[in-house]
Amino acid sequence: MRGAYAPYKLMGNLDFRVDNGCWCVRGAYAPYKLMGDLDFRVYNGCWCVRVAYAPYKLMVVLIMGNGLYLYGILPTNRVRPLALHGLDKQPIQTHPVDEFSFLYSETQQERYLASRRNLLGHEDVLEKVMEHGYRSVLPLQFGLIVKDWAHVKAQLIVPYQDRLKELFHKLEGKREVGVKIFWEETEELNLLMTENQGLREKRDSLEGKRLSMDEIIGIGQEIEWAMKNRQQGIIEKFQQLLNPLAEEIVENDNLTSAMIYNAAYLIPWDTEPQFGDKIEELDHYFNNRLRIRYNNFTAPFNFAQLSS
Repeated sequence: MRGAYAPYKLMGNLDFRVDNGCWCVRGAYAPYKLMGDLDFRVYNGCWCVRVAYAPYKLMVVLIMGNGLYLYGILPTNRVRPLALHGLDKQPIQTHPVDEFSFLYSETQQERYLASRRNLLGHEDVLEKVMEHGYRSVLPLQFGLIVKDWAHVKAQLIVPYQDRLKELFHKLEGKREVGVKIFWEETEELNLLMTENQGLREKRDSLEGKRLSMDEIIGIGQEIEWAMKNRQQGIIEKFQQLLNPLAEEIVENDNLTSAMIYNAAYLIPWDTEPQFGDKIEELDHYFNNRLRIRYNNFTAPFNFAQLSS
């Protein structure tokens, strides 16, 4: 172990002990018998320690980072330096494995919680790499930590090398965009009653009457069925205009009760402006009453599944 900022090229084992309730360290082969409180910090991806009461401001590497946090894979082993930072503000680095390069940073934690901040940090790295000109990037799942590159090759490259090549070929010149549609259910119900005269008259005829359970269930089911048809009509309109522009589509589960549609589209990279125009057209068609969340720049998570 060497003291990185020591006035000498200090090399030697560290002897730990407790002194006055504090963890202390002695440089076994140092020119002085160093003893002092430990001041921990992170330096260049490593846990380091400063000997607070040493004759010099000694800094020694104590513990290496827990591992390598992986963000994604690039289809080349020649990558320009990237002036980016990832989780824990660690610099983004690349490491070649065969004909691929892995985007990674050194970890400062044993594992990362799937918090909004961390999830967005993971995605932000991939998007910025794409902005740097590396459009074909395979995103890896959040929270993937490895100890060394031998594990990466044995567990990912060797068993999935052909599949990785297939995915890169599929993604060449293409991008993922996402569309989420939200509606105000109460507003849509009021519009339904305004537009559907038969259902409105039936509902109104029951007002003020003592209804049996069958009558309550019956009118409730009719309204529910009509609302589902209304929802499906909205979805089909979006599909009619957007699906012809996509080479592949993935429909995902709705995330909230107000969300009625959640889809990802794989489109040619340069056709995004036309896709965006269709979104505007749909917004005007529905008189701006829907909330449309359109993500026109994201890593292709939905189209980069290793399982074919």
